[in-house]
Amino acid sequence: MNPSSSTHINITLYRGWLVVIASTGMGLVLGILYAWSVIKGGIPDSWGWSNADKALPFSIMTISFSIIMIPAGKLQDKFGPRPVVMLGGILAALGCIICGLGGSSIAAYIAGFGIVTGAGVGFGYSALTPAAIKWFPAERTGLVAGIVVAGFGLAPVILAPLASWFLNIFEKVSSTGIIEKGVPETMISLGIFILIVMGSLTWFISNPPAEFHLQPRGVITVKSISNEFDWKRMMFTAQFWLLFFMYFSGASAGLVFMSVASDLGKKGLGEWAFITVVILALGNTFGRIVAGIVSDKIGRQITLFFEFICQGFIIWLLYRITGNGAAGGTTLILIIVFIIGMNYGANLTLFPAACKDYFGIKNFGLNYGWLFMAFGAAGLVMPWINGLIKDIAGKPDHSYIIMISMLIVSAAIAILSRVIGPPSDR
Repeated sequence: MNPSSSTHINITLYRGWLVVIASTGMGLVLGILYAWSVIKGGIPDSWGWSNADKALPFSIMTISFSIIMIPAGKLQDKFGPRPVVMLGGILAALGCIICGLGGSSIAAYIAGFGIVTGAGVGFGYSALTPAAIKWFPAERTGLVAGIVVAGFGLAPVILAPLASWFLNIFEKVSSTGIIEKGVPETMISLGIFILIVMGSLTWFISNPPAEFHLQPRGVITVKSISNEFDWKRMMFTAQFWLLFFMYFSGASAGLVFMSVASDLGKKGLGEWAFITVVILALGNTFGRIVAGIVSDKIGRQITLFFEFICQGFIIWLLYRITGNGAAGGTTLILIIVFIIGMNYGANLTLFPAACKDYFGIKNFGLNYGWLFMAFGAAGLVMPWINGLIKDIAGKPDHSYIIMISMLIVSAAIAILSRVIGPPSDR
């Protein structure tokens, strides 16, 4: 490298790891999306919500979350992560409070949890991963991205039992004499909790000096980056659309079970059904970290291939166990849920890492925002379709078949993507 175009900056890894830890901590509360199955499980029958209705706030949140990632990514690329994360925390908390103030109104939950909290999560999520990976060399991209997004995956371990506790302590007797969970009060309490955590950790988030590379001895040198795509050029590459379809498929398989995880364990665990959500979260977290480490060694596409094959098999196994009204043992169901979470979590590490690998770091926030639309589309479409199929047929068998088919196709696309190779920057 030409010394005249390089600047050596003495900076320790401590600062970068501080950003990683703070980002992971904020992910623990911004992952409120993954606690929805516990919250919706407490919705009283007196509210008159159908299965499709109960899936709607979750579905709207995922698309809101995804749409906001585009402008939020652009804002964090331009102004840095801290103001974007701060705005995200305020909106995420406000949306939960709107739900609580709306009582039993589905419109309040769509507007509050679906749109406002979804937007808040999108602002927060858009800034945390880019801020963290910029402090580390390329060979640690998967590891660092995996740790940061592990916070989101681990969120239900904190939020699921917390939500369950709030639902129980705020339960009350209705006018008809039926004991009902305190869903509105729970949403307000969760909003306050999100605001406190986000407000405490936001100040630790920052970008490193512009365009640098971490050398082995902890010295950062400024360098020019040749493989940089803006979002318009990125969207004219075959790799973007291959990644988009794979992301849609992988996210669909996970999000459907994220939204109904508590229901899977309800028969065997009763009031302790939230444990299913916790197990799913542990798998989700494990998958995010392990996928990052493995993909740094063997490549993103090969890791994706094995993840899609494994996820397709495990959903087929769940279909065989629970199909036609059958039910597997609680232990087996929990193992299956863990593996579903593990494979789903891998996506949230592999796709941002692949986006950075293929399209560069300069416009990463905005570029990944466009790619993340695949996640939003999956969250909008598949949980709602799953609920609708269940309302019509009484069981979600056709949803399983659709998801397994998409995963098989995606496994083939992962190999095709590897053969095609990185997009040309010329």
